[in-house]
Amino acid sequence: MSNHTAITVPTQFVEANGIRFAYRRFGNKGKLPLVFNQHFTGNLDNWDPAVLDGIAKEREVIIFDNAGVGSSTGEVPSTFDAMGRNAVLFIEALGLKQVDVLGFSIGGFIAQEIVLARPDLVRKLILVGTGPRNQDVGDGENGLTKETAAIFGATYNPPENLWLKVFFTDSEKSQAAGREFLKRYMSRTENRDLPANEKVAAAQSAAVVAWKNHPGTPFAYLKDIKQPTLVVSGNQEVIVYSINAFHLAQNLPDGKLILYPDANHGSWYQYHDDFVFEANRFLNA
Repeated sequence: MSNHTAITVPTQFVEANGIRFAYRRFGNKGKLPLVFNQHFTGNLDNWDPAVLDGIAKEREVIIFDNAGVGSSTGEVPSTFDAMGRNAVLFIEALGLKQVDVLGFSIGGFIAQEIVLARPDLVRKLILVGTGPRNQDVGDGENGLTKETAAIFGATYNPPENLWLKVFFTDSEKSQAAGREFLKRYMSRTENRDLPANEKVAAAQSAAVVAWKNHPGTPFAYLKDIKQPTLVVSGNQEVIVYSINAFHLAQNLPDGKLILYPDANHGSWYQYHDDFVFEANRFLNA
């Protein structure tokens, strides 16, 4: 059992295929590790410590910067398929034969690609605030919702208040949860990760368009994801509309859906205690 927490765990590095991956790893080693895949332009510091520490009480947590993001070297690919292959290289470089995988937002796109590329590597899958390919997950231009464009086009003071709009609804209860989240979010003050550079957003945005326009029959590929999958969303999700969670749960052979009330893209951060309970119950079953 590691004595570290999300705030204190050191950043480590491992190399694979010429890429030096930055990662953090801590928690109970008695069960399969849970590998987290991050949201748009996010880095090692952009997870909720309440979720990481809660999961780490029962199993190892592994967070990492994919190629070209944060402190990792290399170039950010322009497809999630390639990002998924890089994630597989990272997992293999750690010497892991099997893991559980979580993907948040575009990290959920990457997580699906990991499973499709290496189904033998993944035991169970958790998809949060995400959706299927061959589908305009935002029902808007270039795969983005109109709310996403408005939220990211505005200015915030302080800048981190952006996340109150991205992750939480406008209700008093949700915004109060958001303010508590920001305290946790900013709590790591030493050995922080490097922010994503401008190339990251451009490449990831191109990948979103490619994901939306991926050839093939919508949802058909989901039948190839045989792993038990927990799908999580908020009922007022405006970044990746809630309907996408239904599409996933309805078309995955073994999908279970959790839809949190009065919750947006950060539903699992708003209801972090319940999410940790449900995730551990799912992974332990």
